Amino acid sequence: MELRHLRYFQMVAAERSFTRAAERLHIAQPPLSRQIRQLEEELGTELLVRGSRPLELTEAGRLLYEHAIQVLDRVDDIHWSLRALGGSRRTVYPIGLVGSILYGSLPRVLRRFRASRPDLDVRLIEMTTLEQLPALRDHRIAIGFGRLSFQEPGIVQRVLHDEPLVVAVSSDSPLAAGTGPVPLAALVGETLLVYPRKPRPSYADQVLALFRDRGLLPNAVVEAGELQTALGLVACGVGLCLVPDSASGSRGDLIYRPVAEPAITSPIIVSTRAGDDNEATAALLAMVTE
Repeated sequence: MELRHLRYFQMVAAERSFTRAAERLHIAQPPLSRQIRQLEEELGTELLVRGSRPLELTEAGRLLYEHAIQVLDRVDDIHWSLRALGGSRRTVYPIGLVGSILYGSLPRVLRRFRASRPDLDVRLIEMTTLEQLPALRDHRIAIGFGRLSFQEPGIVQRVLHDEPLVVAVSSDSPLAAGTGPVPLAALVGETLLVYPRKPRPSYADQVLALFRDRGLLPNAVVEAGELQTALGLVACGVGLCLVPDSASGSRGDLIYRPVAEPAITSPIIVSTRAGDDNEATAALLAMVTE
């Protein structure tokens, strides 16, 4: 399968007509039909209901159309990013980070760092801690901020801060009535929302370990894609969620309760390459430490 196959199929699927798709692609209709047929033969399934007017997509065709849009959009993003990079006179400085740390003080530090280094094109890339490790090794990022600790050759990690976790519950939850700390054991009867769903291990496993290490087992566990989705599900009454304290102001329609037990925390960890002598990284680390 080549990109041209996806572009041709996307146009046919969008136009629901070989004739109109061929006109927009500036090619003749017979070669276009042959390309789509070749794609179907390669995939071993029909993508279009031929003979229908307008053309209809099969179930496989609808699935491929959804994925083709995402793939081609990503290819276009790469194309324009590389063109922008080629035209930039500043050195690109990519930083990997997990989304949940952007609720704390790190944004102020990064804003100060960007202001102090006009020679750098500072780019923030959201990725899990697990994804940051190969990105550091491959020099796709210069530094990473995450929440999980790994023993990884060539990578140095340092805990900056152990952030307390709080329980997010909906306003009509029985746990919303009080104001004091909530024992972890009081949460096991509720559905626990964890995030992210993948890749694993992740912050989700960190939260589950807090229960497991204390001999507790949540009644039910529901996985969400990311923090805001999990909090949205809490607002819908699906269950409760343990979130970093800095994220407790992200939704005003929820109630946030502290946890009674000590050491119910999630670390903020900075990851760098071992032996990295990049002076920009040293400057950023100094600001973070300060």
